[in-house]
Amino acid sequence: QVPLVESGGGLVQVGGSLRLSCTPSGRTFSNCAMAWFRQAPGKEREFVAAITWRGTSTSYADTVRGRFTISRDSAKNTAYLQMNSLKPEDTAIYYCAADSLVYRVVLDLNPEAYAYWGQGTQVTVSS
Repeated sequence: QVPLVESGGGLVQVGGSLRLSCTPSGRTFSNCAMAWFRQAPGKEREFVAAITWRGTSTSYADTVRGRFTISRDSAKNTAYLQMNSLKPEDTAIYYCAADSLVYRVVLDLNPEAYAYWGQGTQVTVSS
């Protein structure tokens, strides 16, 4: 069973917006930091954004800072990635991930720190 399920991907024009959602399947990750990573064809998986378990601290890749916003809703047990001003270089499969540790205070941007992953959702930005 895939522990996390992403949704909200799709095809959008340059400058458009999308909101990705990440919902746990079978368990809660309310005590874990959550992150989004992405992988474009022929490239390695890269960090996009992360948020602490309380939602009080966030971190972003330089390439998306100011355009993307990560958030979480504890009541809905869901994490989000709001993506605005999308560019063709944002085209990738986007993955949601949950931290392997609970109550981490300092966000880890390394994918090896995240033990739980979704199957990904495709985001395509057309020019």
